[in-house]
Amino acid sequence: MDYYSDHIKTLIDELGRLPGVGYKSASRLAFHIVNMPQEGVDRLVDSIRNAKANVRYCKKCCTLTDDEYCPICKSPGRDASTVMVVENSRDLAAYEKTGEYHGLYHVLHGAISPALGIGPADIRLKELMQRLETEQISEVIIATNSSLEGETTAMYISKLIKPAGIKVSRIASGVPVGGDLEYIDEITLLRALEGRVEL
Repeated sequence: MDYYSDHIKTLIDELGRLPGVGYKSASRLAFHIVNMPQEGVDRLVDSIRNAKANVRYCKKCCTLTDDEYCPICKSPGRDASTVMVVENSRDLAAYEKTGEYHGLYHVLHGAISPALGIGPADIRLKELMQRLETEQISEVIIATNSSLEGETTAMYISKLIKPAGIKVSRIASGVPVGGDLEYIDEITLLRALEGRVEL
């Protein structure tokens, strides 16, 4: 038996297609939207349409932007000789929040995953290699996730870049702050041990 009318059910179904939004969250959002003032709904709809119509890839780093180049690539204060390779724009934002990295980025929009049928040609590796040929880059920092896909991608990129004589480094990974060692997997513990620093 259906509890909701067709319009509400359709709205819940569409919201439920968004990543990370389950049925309960979709229902909450749907009822919130239905109860919003019309001006608020119009603003929400307009912002979705405008983002879809105007957001594109930065011509340099491939992050999402509404201009030819993103604010980071346009900034004259960034160190253009260092490029950090990340899997997605959310990873870029996470590093920017630290306020400690002052180089440029390259966003892959994915990771190599043979199991999912995602190969090197399916992510933005070609654009990275073109940058390395045309820009004066002295170091590439690989900041992909420490998942199997992220590690595979990091190794592939490293093998591509090293013959060009460019320094390639990988972000350290290990025990999270506040983590109990007994609950941490062996691979993470090993990476933490290998990445240890002198105190």
